[in-house]
Amino acid sequence: MQIKTVHDYQPAADLLSNKVILVTGAGDGIGRQAALSFAEHGATVILLGRTVAKLEAVYDEIEQTGGPQPAIIPLDLKGATAQHYKDMASTIDNQFGRLDGVLHNAGILKILSPFTHIESDDFNDSMQINVTGPMLMTQALLPVMQKAPTASLVFTSSGVGRKGRAYWGSYAVSKFATEGLAQVIADEYENTNVRTNVINPGATRTAMRAKAYPAEDPKQLKTPLDLMPTYLYLMGDQSTKDNNLCFDAQ
Repeated sequence: MQIKTVHDYQPAADLLSNKVILVTGAGDGIGRQAALSFAEHGATVILLGRTVAKLEAVYDEIEQTGGPQPAIIPLDLKGATAQHYKDMASTIDNQFGRLDGVLHNAGILKILSPFTHIESDDFNDSMQINVTGPMLMTQALLPVMQKAPTASLVFTSSGVGRKGRAYWGSYAVSKFATEGLAQVIADEYENTNVRTNVINPGATRTAMRAKAYPAEDPKQLKTPLDLMPTYLYLMGDQSTKDNNLCFDAQ
């Protein structure tokens, strides 16, 4: 994948007006900030995550700041089946008639360990939540996305999804798979209204980062808000010609 950056992008206030965008992992970290930023720029945001209380807090914050009324979908990618995603797609289609964007942000980072110590359950969970879930969800949502004038599908990768790194076993493998999945979809839908790209957030001040680097000073890291120019660019119409690219948010 070719790498692109748009760090200095300055979005118009109404960039996402009348767009319907689904954000997974919307209750915390980058997903939460993306949902808030998308709503701030006019999008109706569908908040997907496993912890209802966190989703409700984001919902309330969007309403309090005057954004369009969001929707909530409580769903755990670990246990969700293909039928769950089909039912979800049907609900979105019935309620909104289309889907203009999907940000696959939800992910899991299991214990960092030597390769020979990787537990099969941890590996399977990483693949299920980081790869299989987004794959099944995308299969179900693509027909609804094709009803939009233009639609943006964004997957979340990592630096260890481009170059393997010692001790990052399951997570790194899952992110290599994510980039491959995105490339397949991007190539298959190249001449349609659906564009597919990957975003690498980089080192960001989140709970997942703190788990991986407990001794690190989080104040030295970019915040999720600092990354939003790239996320907004990818969901706005100025990125309609971008397909099969990887965007570094830092």
